Amino acid sequence: MNQPIRMFDLAGADDAVRFSPNCWRTRLALAHKGLAAETVAWRFTEKERIAPSGQGKVPVLVIGEQWLHESWDIAEYLEDHYPQRPSLFGCAQGRAAARFINQWASDVLHPAVARVIVPDIPAALHEMDRAYFRSTREAAFGRSFEAIAAEREPSLAAVRHVLAPLRALLAKQPFLAGSSPAYADHCVFGAFQWARIVSAVTLTAPDDPVSAWVERMLDAYGGLARAAVRSGSKPEIAQ
Repeated sequence: MNQPIRMFDLAGADDAVRFSPNCWRTRLALAHKGLAAETVAWRFTEKERIAPSGQGKVPVLVIGEQWLHESWDIAEYLEDHYPQRPSLFGCAQGRAAARFINQWASDVLHPAVARVIVPDIPAALHEMDRAYFRSTREAAFGRSFEAIAAEREPSLAAVRHVLAPLRALLAKQPFLAGSSPAYADHCVFGAFQWARIVSAVTLTAPDDPVSAWVERMLDAYGGLARAAVRSGSKPEIAQ
């Protein structure tokens, strides 16, 4: 398959600021497969631009006439349709394990990280998205961004507690997938890249094995994630 690939990728006010954790899963999966893609800056209120996908969220991949969405479904498509390229999962059992890790990241890690960083996100957004983002996220959380920000310290402690199984594993091996990164790493790292791009808060302590893994992931695939533009070029705040 040599069809060109386009990826609709969530952007901030600056087109170069790409911060969606789910989009990062897909960007890293494409890099792992060695597949070039044109990334298209997209914003929350531009749902009509991805209407052919049948839904309103990114990432969306367009390959030929196909419109693909949902980061996990995209990963499976890439694995199945580009089998000659490096595997995202390694084997059937690896795919099943990665599916669980993907779901854990979406259902447990992302909500925990959001409680830490969501008040910082509006500063990164295009003005067309700010009111939409605040109204939808405050409704989802059931409280204001100001109230969420006031709870940042216990929310950060909760993130570090959630990371306990990840910490234990990464104390024994360099990546979730073993000796090198694969999709299990991509789907968890997306949350850390999300925080790194939109917030000055550091989610883990310097001596945490997870911190060392984040550094390895930033350097993976030719430093793709490390080269990402951060909102406001904020320095990291060590907690």
